[in-house]
Amino acid sequence: MGDLPQGHVLFFWSLVLVYMTVALRQKLYTIGSFIFPLAFLALLSTAILPAETPALNPILHAVWIHVALSMLGTVGFAVAFVSGLMYLMQERLLKSKQVNVLSYQLPPLDFLDALNQRSILLGFPFLTMGILTGALSAQITLGTYLNWNPEQAFALVTWVFYLIVLMGRVTMGWRAQKAAYLTIVGFAGVILTFLGVILKGHGASVSL
Repeated sequence: MGDLPQGHVLFFWSLVLVYMTVALRQKLYTIGSFIFPLAFLALLSTAILPAETPALNPILHAVWIHVALSMLGTVGFAVAFVSGLMYLMQERLLKSKQVNVLSYQLPPLDFLDALNQRSILLGFPFLTMGILTGALSAQITLGTYLNWNPEQAFALVTWVFYLIVLMGRVTMGWRAQKAAYLTIVGFAGVILTFLGVILKGHGASVSL
């Protein structure tokens, strides 16, 4: 991924836009308690990453398309993660018959399940296009579509994982609870991908 500071800002504003859309259309403001911490961490991470990156050859300025697509895919998975987490919390409260403020504030299970599936359906195509444009950028820069660095490996593993989850939900009718657990695990793969980029120092190289 290139230009991560700008990518993280895109991630931040996309999450804010998702919250505003859900909150205004569904009158569900509680979701902000889960989305805003992710958005804040994304914005905070820009202080950790290099503020400036070396100038790219003009032909490589299109790499921002790869970054934007990858970040939009990540937004979809982040919302799936949040909805999955909220689903498990609400399900546990209902099964234990605990009636408190949180149980009333959390959205209904059906809504959270639908949001989880729609978020994956939205995020997966963006991630796919992000990986393809990243591979093309790597071919132009390095002369190879894949160099199997940690970021690329994590990105491909994440793509395969979400493909399995998506196919399980759409074709095999996986239950909402299983999907919630899997999307939480899958988002950990997304975090590992970005940690790999950060720890590498992220110079001018182009990766997935």
